[in-house]
Amino acid sequence: MTEIVTATQLAYDIEDVVLDRYQASAKEQQPSLCCPTEYEGNYLEILPQEIIEKDYGCGDPTRYVSTGETVLDLGSGAGKNCYIIAQKVGANGQVIGVDFNDKMLQLSRKYQSQIADQIGYHNTKFVKGKIQDLKLDVEEAETWLKENPITSIQQLGTFEAQCDRLRQGSPLIADDSIDVVISNCVLNLVRPQDKEQLFQEIYRVLKRGGRAIISDIVCDEDPSPEILNNPDLWSGCIAGAFREDLFLKMFEAAGFYGIEILKREDKPWQVIDGIEFRSLTVRAYKGKEGIGLERKQSIIYKGPWKQVQDDDGHIFCRGERMAVCDKTYQILTHPNSPYHQDIIPLPPYQEIPLEEAELYNCKTKAIRHPQETKGTDYHLTTNTPDDSCCSPGTCC
Repeated sequence: MTEIVTATQLAYDIEDVVLDRYQASAKEQQPSLCCPTEYEGNYLEILPQEIIEKDYGCGDPTRYVSTGETVLDLGSGAGKNCYIIAQKVGANGQVIGVDFNDKMLQLSRKYQSQIADQIGYHNTKFVKGKIQDLKLDVEEAETWLKENPITSIQQLGTFEAQCDRLRQGSPLIADDSIDVVISNCVLNLVRPQDKEQLFQEIYRVLKRGGRAIISDIVCDEDPSPEILNNPDLWSGCIAGAFREDLFLKMFEAAGFYGIEILKREDKPWQVIDGIEFRSLTVRAYKGKEGIGLERKQSIIYKGPWKQVQDDDGHIFCRGERMAVCDKTYQILTHPNSPYHQDIIPLPPYQEIPLEEAELYNCKTKAIRHPQETKGTDYHLTTNTPDDSCCSPGTCC
């Protein structure tokens, strides 16, 4: 896996400096931690000013969620994004905020009942955990630790074993349980050595067909050693910024598909040593794994590009009837697919049941003959009726 930043031996602990700064920001507003962001709609109107002032971000991932969805907010902070989403997903939806900062958790929970009364239902939950380790319920681990204080290396091993039992027996966020994972300027705060695991965790908790919508700070060049060795720039969302091309590759490496940039700020948020740091919002989908079955489906790519390539290596030529397996067909044509607006679906005239479908011999650039779609026994002939829409002297 390509490194996110140039590795250096830091003279401080990243998690400690990030935790200290955000503990302080929960007590007193720190405008320098926040990019100016416009939020969709009037969802902020019911929120207490304290939450608005002490919640920090660089984009608006909340605008991409829908009614009834279960949404996980990584690094939920004061809870602003969660309470916006609570109004959007409605009474049948659910919002879970994960944060490691006790002060921020206290602030987000402080107004929970008040906001629930205002919107008419209670659909938010705030839990303590590390976003790169979403299986471990940190509050449960801390409770065990208070009852079993560590005074030896052997006891440390016992605690680590207990943490593993918690991950397996009662994970904080279960596998395949979330419709949408969002985050707002938090992934950059994770240590470089934990970032690959972070993306794997996002992938793990999402349902098949679920999506991640992440707003974060990216840079156009690798941060310099001077930037990496500045603790204020780590806690200030600069030193841990993803290089923008590698940011998208992290999603790809974790198994996501349909990865796209939803918004990229033209103007940098900050420029340091000639390196530009700006906000980027990315959406990516889970669910391209699995076998391909032959059900005689095909698609036509509308254009405008002459040809395009998907995340599985299939090439679709503009205007051609391209043969695809059932898995790819569903990915390309589902109403919630990122591709469906560019694709014309061509289902077979005679549907092949899944249980009767054979394995598809996948080719990266296969054209399907129309007779495969219609069936070799299809010999229908239709005559144009006299009252056709096109009559002499008119144009169609």
